[in-house]
Amino acid sequence: MNEKNLDYLVNQMKFTGFGEGHRDELKEKMEKNEPQITIFHMADFGKDKTVATLQLNKSGESDMYFFNRYSLMLKTTKNPDPVKQTFYINNNQSNITLKEAYNLMSGRAIHKELTPKEGEKYQAWMQLDFKETDKNNNYKIKQYHQNYGFNLEATLSKYPIKELANEVEKSQLIESLQRGNKQSVTFLQNDKEQKIFIEASPQFKSVNFYDANLQRIKAENLYEKKSPEQSEKQSSRRDIKQGKEESEGEAEAMPKQKKAKRKKQNLNA
Repeated sequence: MNEKNLDYLVNQMKFTGFGEGHRDELKEKMEKNEPQITIFHMADFGKDKTVATLQLNKSGESDMYFFNRYSLMLKTTKNPDPVKQTFYINNNQSNITLKEAYNLMSGRAIHKELTPKEGEKYQAWMQLDFKETDKNNNYKIKQYHQNYGFNLEATLSKYPIKELANEVEKSQLIESLQRGNKQSVTFLQNDKEQKIFIEASPQFKSVNFYDANLQRIKAENLYEKKSPEQSEKQSSRRDIKQGKEESEGEAEAMPKQKKAKRKKQNLNA
C-alpha cells in the first residue's frame, strides 16, 4: 500500500469536509487492493440529515487511488422525500465541500473559483436548478458570473447591519455567505438591535431575510412601523403647530388692518 497516497487522500477528504475519521477504514480497504472503495459519511446540520457516499477508484497502472466523487443525500423535516446530488472532485480547482453541498441542496447559492478545461479561472455564484436534471439525473447548476452584476458587499451596504462596521466581522460575514450559509447578523434601527438571518440571492441581486425562527420576511418589514399611538401623537403635534402658526398669522395681520382703517378715516376727514 502507498502510504503517501493514503496521507494525500486523507487530507483531501478532510479539506472537502469529511474529517479525518475515515483513515483506518480507508487504509484497510487500500491494503486489500480493492478496485473501488466506497466510504459512507453521515452528518447532521441542525435537524437536517445527510449521508455522503465517497467513491475512490484505483489506477489501472499503479497502486494509486483517486478520490473521484461523492454523492450526497439530504433529508429535511420540511421535505419527506430525500434529495440526492453527485459532486465531482477536481484536483485543479477548489472543490465543493460537504457544507457547501448541503447549502446547495437546501436551495442556497455558493461562490466559487472555477477552472474550465480551456481558458482562465473565473469566479461565479452557483445554484442548483431543481426543475432540470442532466443525463446522470443530477440537478443542473446555474452560474452567475462576475459580469452578471451581483456585488454582495455593495448589496449588504444598503442595510444597517452592525457587523459591517468592523472589517474583520465584515470579511467573515461575506465569506460565510459565499459558502452558502444562512448567517446570523445584527440589524440596527433607532439604537435598537435585532437578530436576524440572511443569505445571498445572486439570481435576484439581493439578499434574503429571515426572522429568529428562520421564517422568510421582507426587507421592509425589518424597519419599525409607527404604532397608532405614535401616529396620533404626531398628528396632534402637527395640529397644535398648525394652529399656532395660524394664530401668529392672524396676530400679524391685525395691526395692518387697524393701520389701514386709520388711514381710510384720515382720508375721509
